[in-house]
Amino acid sequence: MGYEWLAVAMFVGFFFILMSGYPVAFSFAGAAIVFGLIGLSVDAFDFNLIRLMPNRWFGTMSDFTLLAIPFFVFLGAILEKSGIAEELLETTGILLGPLRGGMALAVVLVGTLLAAATGVVAATVIVMGLLSLPVMLRYGYDKELATGVIVASGTLAQLIPPSLVLVVLSDQIGVSIGDLFLGALIPGLMLSGAYALYVIVLALIKPGVAPALPKEARSLSGGALFWRVVLAVVPPITLIFAVLGSIFFGIATPTEAGAVGAVGACILTWLKRRLNVKILVEAATATARITGLVIMILFCSTFFSVVFDGLGGTPFFKELLTSLPGGYWGFLLVANLAIFLLGVFLEFIEISFIAMPILVPAASALGLDMVWFGVMMAVNLQTAFVSPPVGFSLFYLQSAAPPEVTTADIHKGAIPFVVIQLIVLLIVIFFPETVRWLITLAAG
Repeated sequence: MGYEWLAVAMFVGFFFILMSGYPVAFSFAGAAIVFGLIGLSVDAFDFNLIRLMPNRWFGTMSDFTLLAIPFFVFLGAILEKSGIAEELLETTGILLGPLRGGMALAVVLVGTLLAAATGVVAATVIVMGLLSLPVMLRYGYDKELATGVIVASGTLAQLIPPSLVLVVLSDQIGVSIGDLFLGALIPGLMLSGAYALYVIVLALIKPGVAPALPKEARSLSGGALFWRVVLAVVPPITLIFAVLGSIFFGIATPTEAGAVGAVGACILTWLKRRLNVKILVEAATATARITGLVIMILFCSTFFSVVFDGLGGTPFFKELLTSLPGGYWGFLLVANLAIFLLGVFLEFIEISFIAMPILVPAASALGLDMVWFGVMMAVNLQTAFVSPPVGFSLFYLQSAAPPEVTTADIHKGAIPFVVIQLIVLLIVIFFPETVRWLITLAAG
């Protein structure tokens, strides 16, 4: 009999350590050390595998794709800390204010744009919560609609390129990051469009939940509003489209486009006479923290996977997942349930390093399109992040919400958007062309 049971115990032990409150990187490393020693003591693990670790680590660090992470995080941090994101939201709110539900539509639109700029959920949710939630409440918006639309729109940064989720998934799944970006674009815009449609329909059916802003709240009009739009909305949108367009049309790799975008954000901030040492230091610090977190987890998860593979865990779980009742559909059901449940409790980076090494071999053996599989997982994570009672985006908004907004308001407000996300997830599952069409078009 083999020692696969040790690999299973290792996985369970890792979760026990993680749920006890240890940081995920140390949980990976701790489980690897303990079960590696156990494996050595019973002659179930070859110590020579550990000697390969430096080669694997250096191979990881030479992956050009991972450079996209600090560039895109820095781009978003500059837009956030310079106030450009704030101006974008305020101006769009004034522009759409005369419409019933206009402020909520502005949140959806700006959430989509910030998602395409920052790729970081926490920053987007908190910025929109601080800026738009008090305004919507002041002018009579229903608390549940106001909080729900902010949580859902802010979480689009999970899916819409250049999402950090997609960058990390690209590394873990082993597919082109450009293909993942192309594949995620239509599902991301489907979600954004579905949110906007929901707001419009709800505002028509129940005008009281999303009233138009009164005239006194719309401080600009005519030529003044036009120039405000030109100065506050057009430049960041141009930057976003230039970055994404250069990727989609093959002009630049995602890493090169991220570098240009980071420089472009600095130039945009300089043109607005806001670029200073304080903003640069704050943006660089935020970038270093997120990048350092990813690399630390990546190193420790590599250690974990070496021991896990050495104990026979990968072939064991591959056989288990490929022999599930229902075959292809049984695997999809289990994979989606697992990712959803993990997404309720863990951040996307942790999930990518925990679940993908187990799911990807089985997905490949079953013949799944790996780009479609990766996008499907990203849509699933998007849903998990806003699911009550412990979705991360709910807590991000709670940290920025005014006192009159309760936890119950935020959780109830998220439920209709969770339903919308589940519908889009089912569309992606049953109609894979929603992911593949742009990739096929670009290849042709």
